[in-house]
Amino acid sequence: MTKTVLGVIGGSGVYEFPGLKNERWEHVASPWGEPSDALHFGVLPTDSGDVEMVFLPRHGRGHVHSPSSINYRANIDAMKRAGVTDIISVSAVGSLKEELPPGTFVIVDQFIDRSFAREKSFFGPGLVAHVSMAEPVCSRLGDHIEAACKAHGIPHARGGTYMVMEGPQFSTLAESNLYRSWGCSVIGMTNMPEAKLAREAEIPYATVAMVTDYDCWHPHHDNVDVASVVRILGENAVQSRTVLRAVATSFGPKRTPSPQGIDTALDNALITAPDKRDPALIKRLDAVAGRVLKA
Repeated sequence: MTKTVLGVIGGSGVYEFPGLKNERWEHVASPWGEPSDALHFGVLPTDSGDVEMVFLPRHGRGHVHSPSSINYRANIDAMKRAGVTDIISVSAVGSLKEELPPGTFVIVDQFIDRSFAREKSFFGPGLVAHVSMAEPVCSRLGDHIEAACKAHGIPHARGGTYMVMEGPQFSTLAESNLYRSWGCSVIGMTNMPEAKLAREAEIPYATVAMVTDYDCWHPHHDNVDVASVVRILGENAVQSRTVLRAVATSFGPKRTPSPQGIDTALDNALITAPDKRDPALIKRLDAVAGRVLKA
């Protein structure tokens, strides 16, 4: 049994998380570079006790980072250093299915990663590791998110594939139709490599994908434009905070290990022989992989 520290990574339109007790913004240094912003620490009172929360605006306050310029490694490392035990990603997405209209929250369970301009692993030459991504999200977190949406009457769908594109441009019509033919549910620009890095850091991760528009495939809706997206973003942001507070309340201050074994994802992942491991890389991995490197 450990203490819950619920981490939230806010996407477009979600740049702060007001209403916590003992709030403070604090810069957390990372050997992987600069995180997107300072981290917002606070406590949410619940009937079962106070739940510690840590919020990070993925794009920085004021939306200063593009999807490609975000330092995903520094963000996840900083969350790990802050003691975060579980991460909920809040992300704006376009819909690739008629039955997922704007305003729907999709609790995704799979990803297709088509990003290409980002660092995707904490490991590499000098210390190689391979973690499983067959089940890339935490089903327990998904259960709590689904229950919160139901309790507050928020339109939602459980399950679906999030197609991650590089951006920052939106899709062409041909691309949008291709992704639909693959069976993808939503499209966005930020959850990879974030989910992969969270798994390497042994942090359970789940996504609330907030639909802002139909991607450009839809014949009866205007092509994606920033003005319409921003309007829906504001509405979704309010709903997302309601969901996050409900999840924190139901999760509670006392936490048991991940039933999927995510807390020990590195146990059989390191492949480089101990005597061949790069000491400089080991030092950078003190937060992410310290549990297994010190064993």
